[in-house]
Amino acid sequence: MSNLLQLSGVTRSFEQGGVRVDVLKGVDLTIAEGEIVALLGPSGSGKSTLLQAVGLLEGGFGGQITLAGRDASAASSDERTNMRRDLIGFVYQFHHLLPDFTAVENVTLAGLVAGRARAEAEERGQALLKALGLGARLGHKPSQLSGGEQQRVAVARALANAPCLVLADEPTGNLDEATADLVFDEFLRLVKDQGASALIATHNERLAARMDRVVRLKEGRLL
Repeated sequence: MSNLLQLSGVTRSFEQGGVRVDVLKGVDLTIAEGEIVALLGPSGSGKSTLLQAVGLLEGGFGGQITLAGRDASAASSDERTNMRRDLIGFVYQFHHLLPDFTAVENVTLAGLVAGRARAEAEERGQALLKALGLGARLGHKPSQLSGGEQQRVAVARALANAPCLVLADEPTGNLDEATADLVFDEFLRLVKDQGASALIATHNERLAARMDRVVRLKEGRLL
């Protein structure tokens, strides 16, 4: 099994009130193809910042990030945008669905942005939503869906372009325990079915124990 993601000496610092704050202090991490890794750490430990680095969401990071054999650290802004679109899927604690679009339209839009034909993108969206138990809710807008259903739509949207890496930041943190378990089960199943890798930040030790491996971030370093 080869490596999909490799981080070498990743750093990130900010200036706050004229004071330098080192959030990431040289993070090394390797994730294999098809591996699902839990990222644990207390609030303020840098979990979200690390996900932003891996997700190529902003600049200012030191060190090297290699994804699917491509050095993201040396990539241009346009190249990083293309890598983010084609290789990475994101799931956040809050679903961030477009309120005026239906469930299937929210998922289809991700495919359209990636350049898929509308029919292909919509077929893919319908298949994902049905796999998540939302076959009867395709035409419902977010306001007509429960919290768990909204988060399932967000999961489908993240997987719409068949990414090789899925990043999730407390993906069930806004749900009650029973709903969180259900959504998380479906999330893991779909990621595994697609052969994708995942890095999932969570505070939940019980959910973390169900993943392939657990890494812990403390004071900017992985233990």
